[in-house]
Amino acid sequence: MNSTFRNSFYAGSIVAFLLGIWLARLWTAENQVRLHSEHFLDQLEQRRSASAGDFVANDYRDDWGDDRPLLLTRLRLVLRLFSSLTITPGAAQARIDPPFGTWTAQVRLAGTGSEEAPEITRRVNSLTTPFQLRWRKESWKPWDWKLIEAHNSELEFAHGFD
Repeated sequence: MNSTFRNSFYAGSIVAFLLGIWLARLWTAENQVRLHSEHFLDQLEQRRSASAGDFVANDYRDDWGDDRPLLLTRLRLVLRLFSSLTITPGAAQARIDPPFGTWTAQVRLAGTGSEEAPEITRRVNSLTTPFQLRWRKESWKPWDWKLIEAHNSELEFAHGFD
């Protein structure tokens, strides 16, 4: 009976240790910035502008003069133009400068939809500079990150999306 308890204790200790290592790796700042960026793009790909908005900080600003409400309005309008959308980031990199993190990657679009969808896809796919998403850690919780800025110096919006 002693041997069974001891074996169970050791097995439980090993499982707890492995779980601790997995959580420690999952919750690193660099991994969280990478995961938040991937999940944000996944929400866009699924054309869920409201869910994508959950990732965006209240004080969000970007290169195109958007604040959070304007960004969410533009996302809703643009995502409605696609009946299907695939967003493929290439060679993504995450860099941490506490309490901030920056995710950088070229982004390629593929999709179908309204007559404007191919033009949007062409314009985004022709960009030679990568997108940068800047995140801020909001609290002591390792998973609490919000998008505060987006950048791509080449991307310009047509007046139809204003």
